[in-house]
Amino acid sequence: MDLKLTGRRALVTGSSSGLGAAIARLLAAEGADVVVHGRDEARTHGVAGEIGAAAVAIGDLATDQGADAVAAVAGEADILVNNAGAYGHPHRWAEATPDMWALLYEINVISAVRMIQRLVPGMRERGWGRVIQIGGGLASQPMSEQPHYNATLAARHNLAVSLARELKDTGVTSNVVSPGAILVDSVKELVTALAPERGWGESWEEIEPNAARDFVPNDIGRFGRPEEIAGAVAYLAGPYGAYVSGATLRVDGGTIRSVT
Repeated sequence: MDLKLTGRRALVTGSSSGLGAAIARLLAAEGADVVVHGRDEARTHGVAGEIGAAAVAIGDLATDQGADAVAAVAGEADILVNNAGAYGHPHRWAEATPDMWALLYEINVISAVRMIQRLVPGMRERGWGRVIQIGGGLASQPMSEQPHYNATLAARHNLAVSLARELKDTGVTSNVVSPGAILVDSVKELVTALAPERGWGESWEEIEPNAARDFVPNDIGRFGRPEEIAGAVAYLAGPYGAYVSGATLRVDGGTIRSVT
């Protein structure tokens, strides 16, 4: 299926590895001119070379200077995928200090705001654009651990809907893709390391359904794949997603038990 992204310029933040790299890879395969972003030059250039990226942007989006540098490379971007972010340490309430809250909010929320404020005015002037936040189920179904991380996800979901209302009648949409637990390399390494003490089995075929059952119970019985999140982003990024506004598209195997 042709998602009609040819000729569109897309910035995917945090696309030097993992989920962001998968998103960049699929958008490029669908014809978009992708700007790959990261802070590690070697990894970022590696992904860019692999997918034939239009450009490489290096910068720390938690700073105004970094955001300016990335926006300059992105130029007249039609699609902004705010993927960059951090999990933070797996602290509970008594351990997560106010400074940790502030730092994670700066990285996960304000960085997205910086890129919105730099790129969306141009989309608005041209009468076409897509802004997609990568959120998560913990925004609406938080756990006791990582309260600071849960709260930043909720903020990302909330700002996306507020932005959608702001962009009414402009040709620019704002939406959220909300992944469940996704099988990036770091997740697979963690789960495999925990398997012996948890009794999940020895082979990955045994480990995955058992770990998913204990960590993220869902209707599919496994972890999601980066390409499945990328597919949702690609849909929203093109003309087939033009009538979707202020929405959260959950790609979590049914982890979140809700009708909204």
